[in-house]
Amino acid sequence: MLIKEYRVINNCTRDEYQVAQLYAVAEASKAETSGGEGVEVIKNEPYDNGRGQYTYKIYHFSSKVPTLIRALAPSGALDLYEEAWNAYPHCKTVLTNGYMKENFKLVTESMHIDNSRGEVENALNISQDLLEKRQVVIIDIANDSIDKKDYREDQDPTLFHSEKTGRGPLKGDWIKTVTPVMTCYKLVTVEFKWFGLQTKIEAFIQDFHRQVFSWTDKWFGMTMEDIRALEDKTKLDLEESLSKPIEVTEVEASEPVVVRA
Repeated sequence: MLIKEYRVINNCTRDEYQVAQLYAVAEASKAETSGGEGVEVIKNEPYDNGRGQYTYKIYHFSSKVPTLIRALAPSGALDLYEEAWNAYPHCKTVLTNGYMKENFKLVTESMHIDNSRGEVENALNISQDLLEKRQVVIIDIANDSIDKKDYREDQDPTLFHSEKTGRGPLKGDWIKTVTPVMTCYKLVTVEFKWFGLQTKIEAFIQDFHRQVFSWTDKWFGMTMEDIRALEDKTKLDLEESLSKPIEVTEVEASEPVVVRA
């Protein structure tokens, strides 16, 4: 079992980040969905008398895995199922696969803390046993290296300057000096021996938060009502995109599996 706690420092307030992450998730879902593949939103509804938002999604990405695996796996076996309970500032997401059942489970539990620079040692109040097994990783969206194929100049925090807020570019030891500031503490537990999965998780977290910062002028000023309206429209757009056929091309066996969650 892999237990990692990722600490992602962001140049925004905790309330702003709630809007920013939901905006980025909606935009990423649209970008990943077309021609029968992508994100299918089954449920997006309040729970616990409105104290949180529950979502259930299915990720259809069969053409993005090696041809050999597609040939061996039963129909639908490559779909991933995501349940999420968002009672911000605390959130929990569980990712499973119906074919592998108990042999694959990825759980992400997050706590978002205002005016924090990654210094809180037990933000998620986990047991002493888990603390001893946990590995802490600080994600620096400006200074951490990024794969050349994933680099986009318009999503580079060291170049981006927000016209609406005056924030950025993020330079040097920005984590210690920037304001406003908050930290996402993400405890990731993986029950599956997947070579390279840890690297993929870290790359995704970094990539996602580079987008969150670089899209500041797109989400800044939006309300939660605006976000819910965007999610409703996105759900309809995704359903339309999933219904359109696509010509599936062969994927080389050496090509890595990429999970967007």
